[in-house]
Amino acid sequence: LYEKAAKQGLPKAQTNLGGMYYNGEGVEQDYIEALKWYQKAAEQGDACGQAALGELYFMPLEVGIERNNKEALKWLTKAAQQGEHRAFLGMMYHAGIEVEQDVSMAIELYLKAAEKGDILAFSLLGDTYYHGEGVEQDYEEALKWLKKAADQDDPAAFNTLGYMYGNGEGVEQDDKEAVKWFRKSAEQDYAPAQCNLGLMYLNGKGVEQDDKEAVKWF
Repeated sequence: LYEKAAKQGLPKAQTNLGGMYYNGEGVEQDYIEALKWYQKAAEQGDACGQAALGELYFMPLEVGIERNNKEALKWLTKAAQQGEHRAFLGMMYHAGIEVEQDVSMAIELYLKAAEKGDILAFSLLGDTYYHGEGVEQDYEEALKWLKKAADQDDPAAFNTLGYMYGNGEGVEQDDKEAVKWFRKSAEQDYAPAQCNLGLMYLNGKGVEQDDKEAVKWF
């Protein structure tokens, strides 16, 4: 159904078809084909297509699509101008990629993306407040955003929550709780958490000391 409508030039259908190819839903996963349909939708002014196209150009996918920061900025900005905010645009301002670095702008963009339910924005806001990057360090605010990301199974958020419980930052120090969060993240193959969980086993913090289990996670 989407394919017929997309071939007739309907931009929403083109975006949806691009998403199906991107996720491998009902078709074999094909990022190149996803890019083609997102591009068609974006050029017709579809905000979701523009955002998806910008993200695809920005993400380091080893799928034959060359990373293109200029194109990413162009399409993510066009999408944002229509109210379709994505965390990747904030990341570009945060790191000064193709734009002058502006952490305040990055946080503003993260907040707008978070209002749209962008899970990455939840996680990035949590990390920004946790580390005090461009804002006053605020563990309470960090915890609020990290828990929102954790509710959506974000492994990076799980890992930072592990740090917070392990160090007693904004929460009561609790090694067992730290292990719980590190494990949730590690089981999603998030490398930093796997290392952290290994260290907990190596040092016997929150778990019984176990060299074999430590080596497994390292």
